[in-house]
Amino acid sequence: MKQNLLDTKDYIVFAIYFVIVAAYGLYIYNKKKSASTGSKDYFLAEGSLTWWAIGASLIASNISAEQFIGMSGSGFKMGLAIATYEWMAALTLVIVAVFFIPVYLKNKIATMPQFLHQRYNGTVAMIMAVFWLLLYVVVNLTSILYLGALAVSSISGFDLSFCMYAIAAFAIVITLGGMKVIGYTDVIQVFFLILGGLATTYLALNLVSTHYGTSGIFEGYSLMTSKASEHFHMILKPDNENYIDLPGLSVLVGGMWIVNLNYWGCNQYITQRALGADLKTARGGILFAAFLKLLMPIIVVLPGIAAYVLYKDGAFQSEMLQGGSVNPDRAYPVLLNLLPAGLKGLSFAALTAAVVASLAGKANSIATIFTLDIYKKVLKTDASEKNLVFIGKIAVVVAMVLGVLIAPHLGIDKKGGFQYIQEYTGFVSPGIFAMFILGFFWKRATSNAALFATIGGFGLSLLLKFLPGWTDLSWLSGMGFSVKNSAGIYEIPFLDRMGFVFVFCIIGMVIISLFENKNGVNPKGLEIDSKMFKTTTSFAVGALIIIGLLVALYGIYW
Repeated sequence: MKQNLLDTKDYIVFAIYFVIVAAYGLYIYNKKKSASTGSKDYFLAEGSLTWWAIGASLIASNISAEQFIGMSGSGFKMGLAIATYEWMAALTLVIVAVFFIPVYLKNKIATMPQFLHQRYNGTVAMIMAVFWLLLYVVVNLTSILYLGALAVSSISGFDLSFCMYAIAAFAIVITLGGMKVIGYTDVIQVFFLILGGLATTYLALNLVSTHYGTSGIFEGYSLMTSKASEHFHMILKPDNENYIDLPGLSVLVGGMWIVNLNYWGCNQYITQRALGADLKTARGGILFAAFLKLLMPIIVVLPGIAAYVLYKDGAFQSEMLQGGSVNPDRAYPVLLNLLPAGLKGLSFAALTAAVVASLAGKANSIATIFTLDIYKKVLKTDASEKNLVFIGKIAVVVAMVLGVLIAPHLGIDKKGGFQYIQEYTGFVSPGIFAMFILGFFWKRATSNAALFATIGGFGLSLLLKFLPGWTDLSWLSGMGFSVKNSAGIYEIPFLDRMGFVFVFCIIGMVIISLFENKNGVNPKGLEIDSKMFKTTTSFAVGALIIIGLLVALYGIYW
């Protein structure tokens, strides 16, 4: 065990968090359980989640160690520009609520593979079900578990393996209660997540103001904008060293849309929270999540910028070093270790809440896809509802055990964890999104076209990734589509690469579908009615407020 960095007061605060979550989860489980719990009730909490529970669960599932540690590190390195992942997600959630969720609910979709089976065919659905299981277990679950344990270990001083086992066990207990328990305990998790996150931000801004002989968080923020003005631009120019990660206007009109729409609209892990509700409740929850996303950069980005300002002026010189060089991802743990006793326990609870909630949500999605799309469709077609719930619980435990076994051997660390997730999911996101978007709104799209998008999109992503090693791409720099990396080689920025692959997949799907339509192939369309997309006045007002706030934020920090 490492040196213990927590005080008795911190343990008390953390114990209070643990007891509240556990007790509330048990209360919800006993209150909401029915005499005969079916699979949809267990996996989707059908009709049980309120709008605020859905919204809180969306955020709790989304925010984890890679946001707290990785985004603060990116704030240290590149500034507020990284907040585009959060702010653009707010607008994406509005789009998903208006156009995606009605289609899922109208067609009684419970899982993403079920959507593909209903829209295309069983082959497409089974291929993607297996793929999603592998991606969720090997990439997402393991990275959340390992990064979370690493962060908790660095703050608490406990052994990394112990932290991993403890977090996994806590997540299993919550997940076994089903989506109802996950959804409602996520409300508590988000409360601690936001409260603890704001406490760290408050400390960071105060540290800046105190360092320069003043006091107050607003004075601290003002000093940050003057001392690091280059860190408060949302749209980076090609000469910025971070342009390769956030290539200028692509964050507004390019690949960022594919990242966000695929994640928030075509991802079992996320959409599952809304699939068991009625349309009004689902939309209300998603809108609530969108408002919370606007708040996230204050919690996960500003502390990193504050640490940068202090570091630049001589503070944290040794603390920010790892292996002899500056590691931006040490910014958040360094700030946490400066918190006074009690507050540190609160922030520790916030980080743990983020990790546990994300793990529980991911494990539940893995169990849902395995049980409903593989076990019920292939392994035991006559399975009873009770048997499906039992298999789902077994799948949760197996997935978490696999995560614990695999994670230490993947070579993930805090420095590369966020990029690890983005890199591997980004290879397939354009093709999956193309398959979904045409499946939604173009009835002529065929199954073979969907397979082309999945396989062809992945192939082109690999080609464009390794193309710089085979040929000179400097000629693209004049159009802003290539930039010199740290090795002096011109490569296509990640988001632009995704945009190119998406366009390629759409064109390929259209050509294949039109050819097959001519030869008598009649694909299955979904039940869609234009009335589905009408919203209530309250939702429209909320959406307009979000859009107005985003316009103001990008206008101020352009």
